[in-house]
Amino acid sequence: MRRLSLIAIAPLALAAALPASAAVPAEPPAEAPAEPPAAPPAADAPPPIELTREELEALEAGLNADAAARPPVDDTPPAPHAHGGPVGNSNPDISLILDTALAVFDGPPRQTGAHDPQATGFALQQLEMHIAANADPYFRLEANLVFAEFGVEVEEAYGTTLAMPADLQLRAGQFLTRFGRINASHPHAWSFVDQPLVNGKFFGGEGSRGLGAELSWLAALPWYVELVGSATHASGACCARSFFGADDLGIESPGDLLYTAALKQFFALSNEWSLAWGLSSQHGPNASGNGNRSEIYGTDLFIHYRPAGNADRACVSLQVEALYRTRQVPGGRLEDFGGYGQLVWTIDPNWELGARYEYVAGIDDDPLDPDWGDDRQRTTLQATFYPSHFSRLRLQGSRAAGDETTWAGMLALELLIGAHGAHSF
Repeated sequence: MRRLSLIAIAPLALAAALPASAAVPAEPPAEAPAEPPAAPPAADAPPPIELTREELEALEAGLNADAAARPPVDDTPPAPHAHGGPVGNSNPDISLILDTALAVFDGPPRQTGAHDPQATGFALQQLEMHIAANADPYFRLEANLVFAEFGVEVEEAYGTTLAMPADLQLRAGQFLTRFGRINASHPHAWSFVDQPLVNGKFFGGEGSRGLGAELSWLAALPWYVELVGSATHASGACCARSFFGADDLGIESPGDLLYTAALKQFFALSNEWSLAWGLSSQHGPNASGNGNRSEIYGTDLFIHYRPAGNADRACVSLQVEALYRTRQVPGGRLEDFGGYGQLVWTIDPNWELGARYEYVAGIDDDPLDPDWGDDRQRTTLQATFYPSHFSRLRLQGSRAAGDETTWAGMLALELLIGAHGAHSF
């Protein structure tokens, strides 16, 4: 209590002890109004406190002792977190995304995606739960769990390094490979209700995916350049269709793995125009015979135009992917190709229009696709309404032509709750 009393009266005591000649009043700024004269002290005001030099020295010594006993202030900033939370956050980012649709087909459906509506009627495309957080300053954990009508699937679950040297980054677990543009994204990031035909035919209904590891390197160049390489299991009808597929023949040597390589580039052409261009390839064994292998090569192009200063945030994007596949089979080699091009116009934050054209070649006597002997084409139009950032209504119509022609109409609803990171550009 004695120390507190000294601190409380110290400023007043120091002011009273200063000689009058030492107090030089500061001149107010020229523009400041003159201060009114000070009011005379009240009749019952206490007399000013006068302290001796010894008392002032005692006060100063007490204040210095208080400052020395005070604990140091830790001004070290907290460790960064990619999504705004602290490292080791016990409450990770969690979101739920519902994708459901009503579809009508006038003939055999020509869908190749596992999340596509497959028949006339209502369809639960998926209910995806996304969970992500930094485990510590060195690793980030992400998982995508998919709830469907008949069960739950771990679509992705992987850890990513945060502090590797030389601009390297390692990812390990189960993940979608970074072949092309659309393969590594989820349905809620697509501009159309269904997956491109070529992705389903070459990779599988859920795209190229597997257990393994991926190493990427960000090059120190004037433009964005990233090199990606991964090694994953070559089995799974859902996600390694051109390789071991449904026949899990095991791993006896490194040659029994599926290898993916990709080059990602981005060019900021101006304040309004940007361009991304990539090259991808996959190499691995197939199940058609001992030592037979498959290869897939692809290129992708993305051009984005957004007028500078547009208040409605309008933009136009063109996305194109082309793929070529070659497979060793008993007695020969099979080759086919396919691709798609899509143009999307974002009118304002609430409305979007899109058009897509697809072409996939057929092969006679293909043991993997015996019923896909003819070339197939599909043309699709869509109109999307966003009531908010967390909901979407999409009306889509398409015409698929091959050995038969099928018209399809779809009305899709998407809802999102929780914390979900931004999609890649």
